[in-house]
Amino acid sequence: MSENSDNNKNVSNDEIDLLDLFRSMGKTLTRWARAIGRAFLISVVFLFKRWLPLGLSIAAGIGVTFILKNTSEAIYTSDMVFRNNLALMESFKLRDKSGTTAEIISKINKLQILCSNKNSIALAHAFASKPDSVENIFDINAYWIIDNGKDGIPDYVDYKNAHSASDTTNIRMQDRFDVRVQINASQDLNLVRNGIKKFIQDDSLFQQRNRLRLRQNRALLTRLNNDILQLDSLQKVKYFEETRNIRPSNGGQMIFLQEQKTQLVYTDIYTLFAKKQTIETELNLYSGILTVVNDFSLPGTRLNGTNYYAKKIIPLFFGFTLLVLILLANRKKIKETFKKY
Repeated sequence: MSENSDNNKNVSNDEIDLLDLFRSMGKTLTRWARAIGRAFLISVVFLFKRWLPLGLSIAAGIGVTFILKNTSEAIYTSDMVFRNNLALMESFKLRDKSGTTAEIISKINKLQILCSNKNSIALAHAFASKPDSVENIFDINAYWIIDNGKDGIPDYVDYKNAHSASDTTNIRMQDRFDVRVQINASQDLNLVRNGIKKFIQDDSLFQQRNRLRLRQNRALLTRLNNDILQLDSLQKVKYFEETRNIRPSNGGQMIFLQEQKTQLVYTDIYTLFAKKQTIETELNLYSGILTVVNDFSLPGTRLNGTNYYAKKIIPLFFGFTLLVLILLANRKKIKETFKKY
């Protein structure tokens, strides 16, 4: 009996401890809710009483925004998409065995360093143009294009370079990339496009790779044409043999003595023709190192417009004014604190 009574006491004590724990948690949450509510009300009242200086800070921020917009140079952005013709794509894995797209992106991003350092002489040398012709170029950057779901269709440009290399579902497209330009005069976009192409095409290693690619494609095209001719001749021979092996029976009907195989040759010929078309496309449409897929479009809105400055200036003015008002409202407490320490 004594053991049972001890067990009952332990159970009841545990229940009491849990009830006390829940009560203390409820009281703590209640105090927090009241403190948050009180702080919210104090903040609202504080802001309402000081609406005039805060309103003036917003007005001042708007005024400075328009001044900066009207006095600064207009900067526009535009994008174009290049196809990397040197990429050796694996059709199933959508992977580039050559790795040239990463090399080209890295090479183009070196131009961004010249732009940030305002080295117009080096940039003009890279574009094979005059220094004064590149003074309106503020930034050049190359970015990966992301393919969601590995369906071969471009979905978005990774402007933040935030794509994880370990992501196997959403992958970087290996045969194309995006170039974004910040420029002062939209008429210079043609200069930028031609300059980037020349900058890449002047690379001796890329030139050697492209010559090798074209030479291999021509050799493969010659081989495909020979194979297609041989299969076509084989198809005619098979058709002749199959036709000769047909003889009439007693009722005047035709009986096939062997199964026809000509249709099997048709499939092989069509497969070779498809490969031939792919090679001819590479030789005729994509003979250079780069091909423009989507050209620069004329920029419609400026990058450093009203919203660009307003998002920075107005919160800065409002936050600074609010900080000053809080310090003025609590200056007595601040003085007392300084006196103590």
